[in-house]
Amino acid sequence: MVFFSLLGLSSLTAQERKIEFEEYDLPNGLHVILHEDHSTPIVAVAVMYHVGSKNEDPERTGFAHFFEHLMFEGSENIGRGDYMKIVQNAGGQLNANTTQDRTYYYEILPSNQLELALWLESERMLHAKVDTTGVETQREVVKEERRQRIDNRPYGSFTQEAFKRAFSVHPYHWSVIGSMDHLNAAQIDEFIDFYKTFYVPNNATLIVAGDIDPDEAKKMINDYFSGIPKSGKAIPRPEVKPVALNGPVIDTVYDNIQLPALFDSYRIPGRNTDDYYAMSMLTQLLSGGESARLNKVLVDQKQMALAIGAFPYALEDAGLFIIFGIPNAGIPIDSLQMAVDAEIERVKNEAIPDKEFQKLRNQIKAEFVTNNSTMAGIASSLATYNVLLGNTALINTEVERYMQVTPEDIQRVAREYLAPANLVRLYYLPKQSQ
Repeated sequence: MVFFSLLGLSSLTAQERKIEFEEYDLPNGLHVILHEDHSTPIVAVAVMYHVGSKNEDPERTGFAHFFEHLMFEGSENIGRGDYMKIVQNAGGQLNANTTQDRTYYYEILPSNQLELALWLESERMLHAKVDTTGVETQREVVKEERRQRIDNRPYGSFTQEAFKRAFSVHPYHWSVIGSMDHLNAAQIDEFIDFYKTFYVPNNATLIVAGDIDPDEAKKMINDYFSGIPKSGKAIPRPEVKPVALNGPVIDTVYDNIQLPALFDSYRIPGRNTDDYYAMSMLTQLLSGGESARLNKVLVDQKQMALAIGAFPYALEDAGLFIIFGIPNAGIPIDSLQMAVDAEIERVKNEAIPDKEFQKLRNQIKAEFVTNNSTMAGIASSLATYNVLLGNTALINTEVERYMQVTPEDIQRVAREYLAPANLVRLYYLPKQSQ
């Protein structure tokens, strides 16, 4: 009993822990966020650029993701391919990722290597190596990534197939990895122009989180970043709004798979809306663990599904609420589809029991704490809240938005968004059945 009481106390303490931070702007427009935490002798240094696949020319898709790779090529002062060697030799790790809305680079290093990380990111921002050799090298890397993640991976194309049907005119129409034909056709001056347009201080947020002295960190940041010139032109932002889906859109995709699968995607509003929080809690209700409704009913009780789940793919402008399922042997895919629809109707029409709703709230609180339990997680949260949600303080207060959601809100968004007119339904079938 004492052991579990201590666990509860530890959890409560973690929930009450406030993430302190300081933020300011350099004259060139670079936004800086500092978080001081001496609990471990490490530091996370990250830069989020407000550029993703939606900022691309429709005839040159894949540029943002391509630059995720290209900007590891080196710079005027860093040898080609040396970024990773430098960080690993200093006892750290690094990576990057791209979405439709932003590109994110980060290093996790011993705190005595803070200056090294700042230098690396300033080199990336000031004069990354954008040349023919790097472009040709990364073209092959991206092609191989597409083969591994999409073309040769079972069901790997489902987000691409869902988004292109759900967003007919909005830039979310094309995939983040983009078109290989577009990348092959692009000339070096197009890559240079994209770099000079988007990878500039006034389109970036720098996060330094961990075992730091804020005054020393500010001096280093000023030394390495204040001299980088801001862009002389406005950052291009797409002004296309998502249009009504007017579905349902129902289609079949034949894939290199052994088992058929169902993918239902419903259009939902953007990440920074009140309804997103209700949709996120609806996710927990349907798919938040083995005891959640979809798994409990369709996997355990009815044994209709080999695997089933749901998640919100939430983005800056809009998103998709995706439900996926793989039927058990001998179960027709349309039978699984009807069973999934029945569970959706149950949410819409039956009151959510108090005990089940409290479980959802507890799960949300636990996830919120877990996401901010490491320096890497804190840096990512600070960047996301600032760049995409426009309010860095949400790192401490966003959970309150979830706690304001009522059972009636969950039912309301289920009725409003999980409607046939808002649906893209994809049946994935083995190619041999075509």
